[in-house]
Amino acid sequence: MYESLLKLFYKDKELYEQEFNSRINSTTAVFIDFYVNNNQAFFIEDSELLKKVINIEKIDKSIHNLVQLLPKLSTNQFKKRCLIDEIVLSNKIEGVHSTRREIDNVLNDIDSNSSKRFKGLVNKYVLLYNMENIEINTPKDIREIYNELALPEIIEDAPNNAPDGKMFRAESVSVMSPTGKSIHTGLYPEKAIIEAMQKAISLLDKDEILDLFKIAIFHYLFGYIHPFYDGNGRTSRFISSYLLSKCLEPIISFRISYTIQENIKQYYEAFKICNDPRNKGDLTPFLFMFIEIIEQSMQQLHEALSIRAKYFEHYSDAIELLPNSDNKKYCRIYYLLVQASLFSENGITIKELIENTDESRSTVLNRLKEISKHDLLVEKKPTKEKHFSLDLNKVDNIILSTE
Repeated sequence: MYESLLKLFYKDKELYEQEFNSRINSTTAVFIDFYVNNNQAFFIEDSELLKKVINIEKIDKSIHNLVQLLPKLSTNQFKKRCLIDEIVLSNKIEGVHSTRREIDNVLNDIDSNSSKRFKGLVNKYVLLYNMENIEINTPKDIREIYNELALPEIIEDAPNNAPDGKMFRAESVSVMSPTGKSIHTGLYPEKAIIEAMQKAISLLDKDEILDLFKIAIFHYLFGYIHPFYDGNGRTSRFISSYLLSKCLEPIISFRISYTIQENIKQYYEAFKICNDPRNKGDLTPFLFMFIEIIEQSMQQLHEALSIRAKYFEHYSDAIELLPNSDNKKYCRIYYLLVQASLFSENGITIKELIENTDESRSTVLNRLKEISKHDLLVEKKPTKEKHFSLDLNKVDNIILSTE
């Protein structure tokens, strides 16, 4: 297991110096045009790290195959469900309270002119959902992402934390521990922030470094620079999600905050280790932590999709046992309701049923009414529109009764 220089410093100072010299002179050392506490940043292309990247690529291929097998409607429903998770948990990490219902309501109202709380944040994640391109070429691009993603809520909750420099913050800022202890001081003055941010962005264009390594290191550098008084975490996690969507199955971009929350202690500890001057700029411990988070996210995503895919096959086969299944048009409704039950946040709307069946509103409503007579329909109203799904427990009872 890779041991941090900081840990070696406390264990054996002579070995600490030897190991540092060994690492920086190693053929596997990769140096970065960036200084962490006056030490040039570097990482080691450790064989265990490379194995993890290979494993991630294997899982990614398997996830891609699963996504291709599933109906597009179901994968879009699942993406939306994961998107809501990602926003709620990213907020939670920053100590910002938001509910699934609140974010879902903003999503459903995203095209209106309303000024709902978190609209800018949600709108930015919708760009990920739609796989649109987001510019990350200059520090100005970072500020523009922040303006929509975090600034409206910061102005509402703590206006004094809004950026007061030309682009970022004008004053110094300390990152505080839960106990109120200063654990890191962001770069200062603003000129240093801008220069460091440009170097961090330039790293993303280095073809000789693996994409996953670049994303992990950029995430660390963003936290080290700490360009804003507040909202740094939300912004860096969004950027990491966007970058991951470009090199892995895009759904993974809505799972990172979930896994970070599960490993929050290790996440902060990795920052703490690499920020310490005695770690001498070695970013490998953070790289290990972040790659492990991606690997865990991929494994969990694969498991979640695999389970749903199996259930989808099971309940799709059971449609022929349901009332009016001799009518293909009823079967189509059942098929859509099964997907809604397994993949969506709340179900499927009348509008979506019409779009996916090419039936009139009155016909769809009449078929839902008939299905409801058999106590098979689940109805919710999380927004202005009703959402429908199939009661899978009742379907299980029908299956059992025919065996």
